[in-house]
Amino acid sequence: VVHFSPMATRSGSAIWAGWAAPQTCRPLTVRRRKLPRPPCYLSTTTFPPCPGNCTSTSHKNGALPAAATEAETEGEVLLESPGHFRIYKCGKMDRLNEPTVSPAGLDEATGVTSRDVVLDADTGVSVRLYLPKLRQPSEKLPVLVYFHGGAFLIGSADDATYHSYVNSLAAAAGVLVVSADYRLAPEHPLPAAYDDCWAALQWAVAPSTQDEWISGHGDTARLFLAGDSAGANIVHEMLVRAAVNSHPRMEGVVLLHPWFSGSEAIEGEPPAVPMFNGMIWSYTCPGAVGGADDPRINPLAPGASSLELLACERMLVCAAEKCKHRSHTHTREYSEDSSFCKGNEATNGPRKQPRRATTIAPSHDPARAGCGLFLREKLS
Repeated sequence: VVHFSPMATRSGSAIWAGWAAPQTCRPLTVRRRKLPRPPCYLSTTTFPPCPGNCTSTSHKNGALPAAATEAETEGEVLLESPGHFRIYKCGKMDRLNEPTVSPAGLDEATGVTSRDVVLDADTGVSVRLYLPKLRQPSEKLPVLVYFHGGAFLIGSADDATYHSYVNSLAAAAGVLVVSADYRLAPEHPLPAAYDDCWAALQWAVAPSTQDEWISGHGDTARLFLAGDSAGANIVHEMLVRAAVNSHPRMEGVVLLHPWFSGSEAIEGEPPAVPMFNGMIWSYTCPGAVGGADDPRINPLAPGASSLELLACERMLVCAAEKCKHRSHTHTREYSEDSSFCKGNEATNGPRKQPRRATTIAPSHDPARAGCGLFLREKLS
């Protein structure tokens, strides 16, 4: 999971400093979903309308972390996440981290076996499958499709952090996991990541799928989705697409610290949060209609799909308690509007009526542990 702290501008001042500014946040209002979408939030004169060139330091092409030249650093840096990435005003981006890659195989600690499957040789889109120990050779397990985070800019299914977590999740919940490895922006602006993840989901549930693990040990009638940060945003997009296509229907979904935002600060939100999220969103999705009020980043925006129609039976939404670039209010409102979910009462305070989506706001590790607990409860 990516932690952006703090986002520094070229002048060296921290973007978080904007939080202390005495700005009035707008109160929560009733959302009129059928209104036209508002104009683009970020002006193209202050942010590039296209991704431009990118210095990729992804482990997939074998490049080392980039070292910016003097010309690049002199007055051209737009924002930076130390140790993760640096974005220039010209639209170029450097990935600053050298990720630790874990190969697929048997994990001795959990007994889970993993392997990689290429879905599209042209795009390089693939999935990593995780199969826990079986009690019976013919045992059928629920299928969980997982989407990693990283602001759509960094991260991969074979990243050591994600690989370790998914191993433990597969073992703890007793599920067959399909971890999607999708293309990243800015080389591949959105909706490329959405399309790749939709293809991975369709592959996992297709009757024609010839993969021996899924056909032999996967029960796609018990289908779950989960993701963190941008991956949780992808989960929402998958629910929207599944509702439009009337397939597939998810038994349950888990959104860990979802990346949702909007063009304006709302109640309880520091003003710098929508500014930062809007800049990143315009960089990853330069063609977005509505800017930071595009329904894919702001599912509560006018014109967004009704959350009551999403293709899901149950939902768990987690918000990081001290994650400053996440909007707790957006997350809470999302879970409250998702009234299609069944049988779960919110844990974020007493209410007159029980909410059907479960919302918790623990620290990072308990939230991930809560994912396994949620799955076990729904499968029992």
